[in-house]
Amino acid sequence: MDPTRNFDLLDRCTTRFPNHHAFAEKRDGGWKFYTSEQYSTIGHLFASGLLEMGYSKGEKIMTVTNNRPQWNFADMGMSMAGVVHVPVYTSLNAEEYGYIMEHSDASMVIVSDQKLYDLIYPVSRKIKQVRHFYTFEQIQGVSHWEEILEAGKKAGDTTRKRLESIKNGITPEEPVSIIYTSGTTGRPKGVMLSHKNLVSNFLAAAGVFQLTPEDRYLSIIPVCHVGGRMGNYQTQYSGACIYYAENMGTIATNLKEIKATSFDAVPRILEKIYDNVLARGRSLTGMKKKIFFRAVKLGLKYKPHGEKSWFYYRKLAIADRMIFSRWREALGGEARLVGCGGASLQPRLERIFWASGLKIINMYGLTETSPIITINRMEKDACRLGSVGSVIDGVELKIADDGEILCKGECVMMGYYKDEEQTRSVIDKEGWFHTGDVGHLVDGKFLMVTDRKKEIFKLSNGKYVAPQPIENRIKESLFIDQVMVVGEHQKFTSALLVPDFKYLKAWCNSQQIPLGKDHHDLICEPRVLSVFNDEIARINKNLTVWERINRIRIVTDEWSPATGELSASLKLKRNVVVARYPHLLDEIYKTNR
Repeated sequence: MDPTRNFDLLDRCTTRFPNHHAFAEKRDGGWKFYTSEQYSTIGHLFASGLLEMGYSKGEKIMTVTNNRPQWNFADMGMSMAGVVHVPVYTSLNAEEYGYIMEHSDASMVIVSDQKLYDLIYPVSRKIKQVRHFYTFEQIQGVSHWEEILEAGKKAGDTTRKRLESIKNGITPEEPVSIIYTSGTTGRPKGVMLSHKNLVSNFLAAAGVFQLTPEDRYLSIIPVCHVGGRMGNYQTQYSGACIYYAENMGTIATNLKEIKATSFDAVPRILEKIYDNVLARGRSLTGMKKKIFFRAVKLGLKYKPHGEKSWFYYRKLAIADRMIFSRWREALGGEARLVGCGGASLQPRLERIFWASGLKIINMYGLTETSPIITINRMEKDACRLGSVGSVIDGVELKIADDGEILCKGECVMMGYYKDEEQTRSVIDKEGWFHTGDVGHLVDGKFLMVTDRKKEIFKLSNGKYVAPQPIENRIKESLFIDQVMVVGEHQKFTSALLVPDFKYLKAWCNSQQIPLGKDHHDLICEPRVLSVFNDEIARINKNLTVWERINRIRIVTDEWSPATGELSASLKLKRNVVVARYPHLLDEIYKTNR
């Protein structure tokens, strides 16, 4: 029988996959494993510990941690005790943590390490309802999360019976988590998700990915992100072992050492993997370099399931033996599937990874939809590269008259915590959730997402511009790391560009161009400016007249969640960028007044 509540996964894991490795984390240079039985035992101890400490059904606990098995032990323990889990990114600032703590009514906070403890603990002291503060890692003088497990071990029959009673009484419609949106505009909203929301979605996803207990899955996307969490659950359902990447800098190493067969990623991670592969190709010389880039050119034209000529696939087979097999070896040699979501994926990346034998399963959804609305598949009739696939099981989709994507189904959230008005603004009386995204269907089936409805702007001549597709095209340039297209109420479209400074410096060295003292000197170099102008001119050829980038300004900063221009899920915070560079925007349009 399939799970109906997320903690039902524990019974499935112990009965279907006994003595099987459920999780692995890197400790002291090696992988430490946890079996299905350990998962269940520790989860139940955590739940009993909470009850012993006086926690009751409906209370909230906030966690702020990197990916680790302990997140699952706490997550399942909370859900069995009826406590609502509030998982939060590790990249926020003190003010944001304080807001979420207070708004969510969190009565306990668990963080991973010293750095987060130093940042968040002082804030928690100012919030009355926070009763307990723990860490996952041992810190001298600080309460450790295993104290909760010790309380669970000491629990008597009364507590154990009470836990079973609470578990048996929990229905699929009850809340299990509040996930705060990453907040690209304004305050983050608390998305209330039920067991049914999460379970229905991960069951449908498991049917698409079809992992097995023999698979090795590297978890990269933060599990506090609804996409990372869905991947976490659907992999547990399939019985595959989940290995948690140490950090973003060790992804390639971790993939290789565990010989991962599958992993999750946001487009930015795939972009970095691709850029690193190209960097190795550029370091080759002579015929090897020519063969490498012929393979890349071939891969960028890839279409699956015999959509191209037999001669193309014959050349691809040769390229695979000579080039693409080495790409796979660099990732461990056995990776075959990647679940990708969270932002717009460049079609060229999807094509070349498929050509290399690594199938990118592109999907679309939001925190509010638990998250998947549509997903691409591997089968011929259900696969269209360049789209975000067709609806996942249990979801209905339609396109409104103004192009907005609407959906309904078991995955749609319960609502925003403490915000009925905002909930009513996105879920209409017929139950349709309004995504805020604009798109259209190809062949009445495959969804193409155009842009965020609120981000489409109008030029002074009345023409509308959707910035995201243009930005994705511009980011295909090896010279450009980030971009924001601007022009609302102006006569023409322009852009702020962030160079890929690592690639740019390597290119300057190859051209014997002096780097100067800093980034400012580099972007002022006439030959560098010429390269960026040429890149934009090339991209403009495939844009309509009003979409074409008329002027650019190059910034010296590198945008990231830490510096504020990107959200924790790596989405562009347009209002932050506008506020940070008023002088550059003024320069662009000063002659337009």
